Amino acid sequence: MVSTLKVNTIKKQSGSSITIGESGDTITITAGATLTGTVAGTYTGTVTGTVNSESITAKGDGASADGKITLNCSQNSHGVKIQSPAHSAAQSYTLILPTSVGSNGQVLATNGASSNQLSWIDATETKPTISSISPTVIDNTQTAVTITGTNFISVPQVEAINSTGAITPADSITYTSATQIVATFTLPVDGTYFLRVENNDGNAVRSNTALLNVSDLPTWVTAAGSLGTFAGAAAIATQTLTCTDAVSFTVSPSPIATGLTFATGVGSCTITGTQTQHTSAATSNFTVTATDAEGQTSARDFSISWSFTIGQGVQFN
Repeated sequence: MVSTLKVNTIKKQSGSSITIGESGDTITITAGATLTGTVAGTYTGTVTGTVNSESITAKGDGASADGKITLNCSQNSHGVKIQSPAHSAAQSYTLILPTSVGSNGQVLATNGASSNQLSWIDATETKPTISSISPTVIDNTQTAVTITGTNFISVPQVEAINSTGAITPADSITYTSATQIVATFTLPVDGTYFLRVENNDGNAVRSNTALLNVSDLPTWVTAAGSLGTFAGAAAIATQTLTCTDAVSFTVSPSPIATGLTFATGVGSCTITGTQTQHTSAATSNFTVTATDAEGQTSARDFSISWSFTIGQGVQFN
C-alpha cells in the first residue's frame, strides 16, 4: 500500500527533533524536487540531481578517522578516496584546480603561495651531464680529475666505476661551478672507468663511455746517466735503451750529435752511427721520452762522451 501525504510545512510539536519514518523505511524524494537546509546525520542511498550548496564538508569522526570523499566505480565495487591530512598536521587550505585540461604528460603542481592555485607543468627533472674530463689518463697515485658538464649542484658525490663493476668514491670533491667540478681519485687497479656524478637532490648521471683510463707509467729498464765514452771518429756500438710498456720514443735534442741515428721502437729504441759534430773531447747530453699506449710518458736523461787520440780530429801541416 502506498500512501501520499502532501503538506507545506512540517514542524515539531515538542522537543528539538522531527522523525520521518522508522527504521527500515525507505523515504523517496521525487526527482526534480529541491531539498534545502542542513542535514545532520547519515544519509544512505542514491541522490540523483544536484546538491545546491556552496560547499560540502566531509567531517571526521571526532576520534581518529579523518574526513574523506569516496568516488566509486560504476558498479560500486571499487572506490577512490580523497582524504584530509591528519589532525596532527594542523592544516587548513584550499586547492584550486587549473583552468584547462593541460597537455599530454603534464602533472599538477602547486604554486606554493597562499592562493593555492594548481597548474599543469611538464614532468621533467634537471639532471647533471658530463661532457669531458681532464686528464683522461692517470696512474695509480692520487690524481685530481677536472669534470666538465652542466647542472652540477654544490657539492655532488662522484664515483669511478671500473668496467668490472667495482665502484670507488672520490677521495675529495671540489665544486667550482655548475659546469665544472674537480674530483681527486686514488685508483690502485689499472683499467678503464666510467664516472658517475650525483647531485644532492638525487639527480645523477653516468658517463656514456669509460672516460678515465688508469695505467702505470712506462718503466725504464736502462739506467739514467752516461752510456759510455766512445771514439769520436769511429762508428759507435749500437746503444739500446729499454723501457717497459713503451710503444714509441722521442729524443731531444735531435739529432743527439750530427751523424748519429736515433730509431724508435716498441719497448726499446737504438742509437747508431758515427758522429761528425765534434773534433775534440766532448759530451753529448740528451733526453729520451718513452710513451705508452695510453699516451702516458716517462722521460730519462742520458749522455755519451767522445774521446780523440792524436791524429784524430787534429791535422798537422
